[in-house]
Amino acid sequence: MRLNELSPAPGAVKKRKRVGRGPGSGHGKTATRGMKGQKSRSGGGKGPGFEGGQTPIYRRIPKLPGFRNPFKKVYLLVNVDQLNVFDKGSVVDPQTLQQAGIIKKATMPVKILGRGELEKELTVRAHHFSGSAVRKIEAIGGKAESLK
Repeated sequence: MRLNELSPAPGAVKKRKRVGRGPGSGHGKTATRGMKGQKSRSGGGKGPGFEGGQTPIYRRIPKLPGFRNPFKKVYLLVNVDQLNVFDKGSVVDPQTLQQAGIIKKATMPVKILGRGELEKELTVRAHHFSGSAVRKIEAIGGKAESLK
């Protein structure tokens, strides 16, 4: 079999309907558009947002004011005083935070903030830390490790 021997299956290719080519074609005069009316005119018909005269959805839904930044980074926030539930010397990462019920999703990035006091020496692994959180973790002898 060669490329020049290939052909489509029988009945797979139809001839295109050529309208408006005279009375002998069977599609002359009105060119299959019927007699009168909106849809028979050039440019006629209803637009894509038309809902039969009902107020269309793009006018029913309120336009929210302001700007929504699609590139905004959203972190799950955890304060250092919430880390006191863990045992001394333990490793705290998003999975252990989820198991302790402090955060809901371990798949989202976590940021540790510096509210409150840390009472135990911990190794904290998170995606981001505030400066005060790092100081409080390291002051008690723990480690703040960044996840990427």
